[in-house]
Amino acid sequence: MEKINRRQLGKGIAASLIGAAVMPADILAQTMPQAPQVPGADAAQQAQQVQSDAAQAKAAAQAAKKNKGKGNQAPAAAAGPAPLQWTAAGPGIWKTSIGTADAYTPVKSRLVPPKQDALNALPAVATAPSVRITAEITPRGTILHIPLADHEGVSGLGLQFFSVAHRGRKKTMRVNADPRADSGDSHAPVPFYVSTLGYGVLVDTARYSTFYAGDAHAAPKAAGDQPSEVTVEIPRAQGVDVYLFGGPDMIGAVRRYNCFSGGGVFPPEWGLGFWYRGDKDFSQQDAMNLAKEFRDRGIPCDVIGLEPGWQTHSYSCTFVWDSKKFPDPAGFIKELGSSNFKLNLWEHSFTHPDSPLFAQLAGHCGDMGVWGGLVPDFAAEDARKIFGDYHGKNLIDMGVSGFKLDECDNSDFTGGWSFPEFSKFPSGIDGEQMHSVFGLRYQDAVLAQYQQRKIETYGLVRSSGALAAPYPFALYSDLYNHREFIRGLVTSGFSGLLWCPEVRDASSEEDLIRRLQAVVFSPLAMINAWYIVNPPWKQIDRAKNNANNLGDNWEGLEARCREIIGWRMQIVPYLKAAFAKYAADGTPPFRALLLDSPSDVSVATIDDEWMVGDRLLVAPLFANEPGRKVTLPAGVWHDFWTGGAVQGNTIDVPASTEKIPVYVKAGSVMPVAQVTGSTAEADSRNLTVQVYGDGSLPFSMKTPKGETLDLKWDPAKKAGTVVQAGGTAPYKVIDWKAIG
Repeated sequence: MEKINRRQLGKGIAASLIGAAVMPADILAQTMPQAPQVPGADAAQQAQQVQSDAAQAKAAAQAAKKNKGKGNQAPAAAAGPAPLQWTAAGPGIWKTSIGTADAYTPVKSRLVPPKQDALNALPAVATAPSVRITAEITPRGTILHIPLADHEGVSGLGLQFFSVAHRGRKKTMRVNADPRADSGDSHAPVPFYVSTLGYGVLVDTARYSTFYAGDAHAAPKAAGDQPSEVTVEIPRAQGVDVYLFGGPDMIGAVRRYNCFSGGGVFPPEWGLGFWYRGDKDFSQQDAMNLAKEFRDRGIPCDVIGLEPGWQTHSYSCTFVWDSKKFPDPAGFIKELGSSNFKLNLWEHSFTHPDSPLFAQLAGHCGDMGVWGGLVPDFAAEDARKIFGDYHGKNLIDMGVSGFKLDECDNSDFTGGWSFPEFSKFPSGIDGEQMHSVFGLRYQDAVLAQYQQRKIETYGLVRSSGALAAPYPFALYSDLYNHREFIRGLVTSGFSGLLWCPEVRDASSEEDLIRRLQAVVFSPLAMINAWYIVNPPWKQIDRAKNNANNLGDNWEGLEARCREIIGWRMQIVPYLKAAFAKYAADGTPPFRALLLDSPSDVSVATIDDEWMVGDRLLVAPLFANEPGRKVTLPAGVWHDFWTGGAVQGNTIDVPASTEKIPVYVKAGSVMPVAQVTGSTAEADSRNLTVQVYGDGSLPFSMKTPKGETLDLKWDPAKKAGTVVQAGGTAPYKVIDWKAIG
């Protein structure tokens, strides 16, 4: 790679892997970078790409030589930076390097390797997408220029609460707990985007990069001259690595990115059941009383969560049980387990001086504290091991099934409580870089302990980032706008993230119902009642709830909520299949309609509907709205609840509709499980198979554990067949129902 001297740097001269505008063609051919031998990549494909790159470079040099000395004609360099050249980095993945990239980046610091077998199995992409990316290094940092075609759309960039389609917008990849506008700030910003033309771009940086998605335009040379591009500025960086993901279509590019990340996660079955988090001050007895109430009243629940009060000190944390509230934590966890409940514990990483971890982490933390506690340097293996080992020996070995990793994001809008960007860490990175990776490396510290013990986990985290697909954690937020929560669910699937639009309290019974209906069709179905002592269906008003002043008709509302939570239990086998496909080939189990139908302009900006698996479409209703319009992609659809065929692709749904609008593709064979108190109960394996239309779309599940289930329908015989293998307990089909 050609080095960039300080004079070039000061003048902002364009940098590329080859100096196509100024180097002779024969030297260009000699200096072309050779494609690395990537396991699983086709050798002919790599050679073809190098030859293509060399041909482009030679043509550019010949053009420059031809134009040399032609009077008033501008030299070739004035036309703009030379295009970057790419080398294969995996099947259908290409990489280019500009200048000297930071030593610490998401890819360089990754702890989960690419899922090579899944990448090898994806549809082949013989050559890199024809995207003429150029770059320059300036005193401000590194700038990328990525042309946009007419009508080309851009989506992704992590968890985004305010928009799905980003063209014409400016997005800064800055970790923030409370974004207030469509600025890019997010619990989980990811410097990866996907184009409607079927390719994806990952900018490998932990800096707060800014993506001008068609929002910045070069000065025009004539009227009407305003080409559009994605301009990416990486501040304080003297170079960057960029990865290009082929499709061949939009969802193909996302699949490839997820497999490059390490493959999609496959959660334990109990994680796909229903979760409930109790009040922050719950004691051992309070939690047991709640668990008993749920079982006695037939309310399904697999996971009970404890909030800050389980510890002796929580802001910052000691990670030590409060013996007054929890006199026998091991016995408590065992008793919960006897009723098929798992336990999830809240914490954050900031370590209080009274914690047994405090002395061990000295020298393995940042130079700035938070809430009177140390900030572990999770970018370093020793800090992760110290922190993780304590959790393993003192909590996981006791039976804790998972954790809620809170406040690992940042705050610029709510008091600025986190560590500043100028913080220093022993690993050598600063606070800005640490914020970008803190949530993911925190997950690594905890996840490693479960993996060492060969125990499955599923948890919650408030910040994540690039390459997060293989991690068994769902994102959540202290924000609570319902539409923003739904938009987060829609956008998360572009970037390998899982999002939980949790239910806390509600402004009305309608609000509670609509929120609960939506969350049961999400990656993690949960009520987080951390500030109310009774379940929200007993009393909507927060103050009255905490005063134990229950609503007049709370049992009626409880019955409606019980039914909705039951829906979640019914779709667990279907969710297993969707997550199994995520693990196998990177297909997001929850995703925007746009990913499946990129050429359908009617769904391009839909931000309040999403696909679940390969055949369900969910379109939630919102409280205090007169109803909604549902847009269905091309094809024939059925109402999930009634089986009735839907006429047309646009539907007006009135607010009076009792159930959440859910639609299923025509021909679908759909397993519906018996509602049970938990996924551990034997009857949860009893299935009713619903057939929509002619049954031409069979159901198939093949999990990473070797469990398979295939359901097929023969319309001529009006009968179904079941083929299954593996698993700890077989499914039993109780009935087949042709309902559409």
